[in-house]
Amino acid sequence: MRMSADIGVYGLGTMGSALALNFAENGFSVAVSNREPDWIDPFLTEADGLAGDVRGFAELADFVEAIKAPRTILFMIPSGAPMDAMIDTVVPLLSDGDTIIDGGNADFNATRARNDRLNGTGVHFVGMGVSGGAEGARHGPSMMVGGSDHSWAQFRPMAEAIAAKFETDPCVAHVGPDGAGHFVKTVHNGIEYADMQMIAEIYGIQRDMAKRAPADIGAMFARWDEGALHSYLTEIAAKVLTATDEASEKPMVDLIKDAAGQKGTGRWTVIEALKLGQSASAIEAAVGARGWSSELEARRYGEEVLDKGQPTDAPTVADLEAAMLAGRIISHAQGFRVMTTASEAFGWDLDMARIAEIWRAGCIIRSALLDDFSDAFRKEMPHDHMIFAPAIRDRLTSAIQSLRRVVASATLAGQPVPALAAALAWHDSMGQARGTANMIQGLRDFFGAHGFERIDASGTHHGSW
Repeated sequence: MRMSADIGVYGLGTMGSALALNFAENGFSVAVSNREPDWIDPFLTEADGLAGDVRGFAELADFVEAIKAPRTILFMIPSGAPMDAMIDTVVPLLSDGDTIIDGGNADFNATRARNDRLNGTGVHFVGMGVSGGAEGARHGPSMMVGGSDHSWAQFRPMAEAIAAKFETDPCVAHVGPDGAGHFVKTVHNGIEYADMQMIAEIYGIQRDMAKRAPADIGAMFARWDEGALHSYLTEIAAKVLTATDEASEKPMVDLIKDAAGQKGTGRWTVIEALKLGQSASAIEAAVGARGWSSELEARRYGEEVLDKGQPTDAPTVADLEAAMLAGRIISHAQGFRVMTTASEAFGWDLDMARIAEIWRAGCIIRSALLDDFSDAFRKEMPHDHMIFAPAIRDRLTSAIQSLRRVVASATLAGQPVPALAAALAWHDSMGQARGTANMIQGLRDFFGAHGFERIDASGTHHGSW
């Protein structure tokens, strides 16, 4: 069976099938295939009746032949070795101008290497970050597209049609060449880690210090979701905390194992930030907290033998709300700073304002703050740091004392708030002209070269010691 499909989708797992249905619902003809051919017929049954023509092909060669040239093929398969093996297999079947899109969560370094590998072959390689989970993929994701201008010109009409819309603006953009799309998605996920960790820390304060029930804490998050903290994650936090297990009638959150998993993208953010000489301390704290959570038995032992802190009044709800706002601003500021530095290092010319805009709908970290961040990047941005943009600085100034009180109170009580504390420490370090790095450098010089140059406050040198 032959057709002239607008796009091919290979990989009919949760995300691949959702995206294929999204293309079809928006009127595009779609060819689909899968490594396990017996997945194809059930998918075609699901796609029956949608606006676009959808056909399945068990053989890769038939699948490729069914797509109109120049071809755009979206692969939703595991990154790493499976993607490399697929490139080896599919490239001989392709023609000049065809595009391979890797829509999985891939290490941007690998994406850059695959792009370099295909340079000169006539086949284009695109790394595309997709956010929003299965629901977003089906009804409107946020997408961060890397790769060549040629590939974007081919894919853009389809991408904009299936993307989430903020008002009428499609939440998709060609953010830059080679690995830029996967890098931006990695940082997106790192910010997501930090946001989730801060929500969990505030939940812990309310549970352990204020002795509030999950449903009451959930109601608090629901109220916050109506204001400056409106976001998908705030909304979901309220739903999780108010959910009840039907069998036991206990709060669902109390029945979930106290160990959080991770897929690696948060860790990638921290690794790349360090490589670039930047701090993503709030994200690093969130990654670390997930690591600590896996040591459940060790923590149970620690609960018996380690110091508990001292009885301390719980922070007020107003302070918690402002602290969450300050923490969210800072974690985003760190993420955008990492992207700014990467853009300079790799020659990507990332548009931070546009990145903030495409995160306003469809993605996991969508929030009311993103409009403010986008506006800030289009105006004065001293030293390329978002926290110095006048409007953001004013919002942060109004909330930072609450963050201080929350961190201080939690620390005295022995209540862990690693991400909130890291955010505060970064803020205070950025606000201190004379820090402690001179002492660190002095120690390095003494133990390294056994000497350093003495300078006074004016910067005048006074010889070596």
